[in-house]
Amino acid sequence: MATSRRKFDFDIVIVGSGMVGTCLAALLAGDDALSSLKIALVDPAAPRKPDESAMDLRVSALSRASERILTAARAWDAIVPHASPYCDMVVWDAASTPERPDALRFSAAETAEPNLGHIVENLRVQWALHESPLLRGVTEVRSALAGLEFDENSARVTLEDGRRLTCQIVIGADGSQSVARQLAGIGRSGWAYDQTAVVAHLHTGKPHRETAWQRFLPNGPLAFLPLQDGRVSLVWSTTPDEAASLQAASEAEFSERVAIASDHVLGQVTLASGRAGFPLALWHARAYVQPRLALVGDAAHTIHPLAGQGVNLGFLDCASLVQVLSAASAKGEELHGLRVLRRYERWRRSENAVVMGACDTINRLFTDKSVAIAGLRRFGLSMVTRQPFLRRKLVERALGVGGDAPQLARRIAATN
Repeated sequence: MATSRRKFDFDIVIVGSGMVGTCLAALLAGDDALSSLKIALVDPAAPRKPDESAMDLRVSALSRASERILTAARAWDAIVPHASPYCDMVVWDAASTPERPDALRFSAAETAEPNLGHIVENLRVQWALHESPLLRGVTEVRSALAGLEFDENSARVTLEDGRRLTCQIVIGADGSQSVARQLAGIGRSGWAYDQTAVVAHLHTGKPHRETAWQRFLPNGPLAFLPLQDGRVSLVWSTTPDEAASLQAASEAEFSERVAIASDHVLGQVTLASGRAGFPLALWHARAYVQPRLALVGDAAHTIHPLAGQGVNLGFLDCASLVQVLSAASAKGEELHGLRVLRRYERWRRSENAVVMGACDTINRLFTDKSVAIAGLRRFGLSMVTRQPFLRRKLVERALGVGGDAPQLARRIAATN
């Protein structure tokens, strides 16, 4: 970094120590050109160690790109024993069946990849990142963000406990309700969906066969994601009223309703966990950067979960930002300036917008109750099933290796 940092407490302060913020800290610490930077990770809550006797309800479908990024962050080895690979994905419309020609099937066998990704608890990912040896030189600050000030000389972070930190760059990685984004005065555009995602874990009458299943219902998609212990994770996006009804139902009624809604694709199902509901929305920050500030992950963008791309986009943000900062550092540029930070914004804002737009279009298309639209949906799905090249391109995008992917997503980085 060209500017002397002797007058700063830290070079970079990352607000938020969830999966994305902690991954960013590890990647920064592991980059040859940036490893000398002094980094702070600010969050009032310490990471929670996963319970070996119970699986957390929140899971993610990690793409190949995320696997490679987490390898570079020195976290993947601790994650993979608890992750369930999935090799196939089946998508079908409510008016169809998984066996019909208009059902869309993706398979790792059509690619050079061993699988399409892994399903893993969010807590596992966060804990593995927290335990990464790359974080040994990162300072963890246990307090909440209360204030931000910027001028041409520094950024000043005020914490709820009264402490003040000076730095060159603040990075907001504090989720969809980002305090960092709000304090920086960055607005967002988008909307709340009239949908709530109901999540739970289920025992199934038939084995999941390392396959992700997704049925598009009139009120939203229902997905079964394969878990390592043989169960599946349910993610059912539906109206808030139906979601409330599902959460209030008895275990037997809930299980029967899920089995019917899934068209019994895995036979009879039995609730094997608690239940929770999460309101869904699409939001996009009007800017990703300001002088001395950058946003990553859900602080910059919130997406519908139907394609499982949420945290994957966040990890791609991290790898892209580190690549931009590393290249700028090698050239002796000021990392906190807009000239550098806007390279990251131009790169990731456009890439994220493509994925967000596609997911929103798919969700709206499949929840349209028009008979004519339903016929077009089935016709479109059947066309994709007959186009291997198009299916392969869709798989590449889902794997995170298509489009303008950062270097860490395109190869498995060597570890020390």
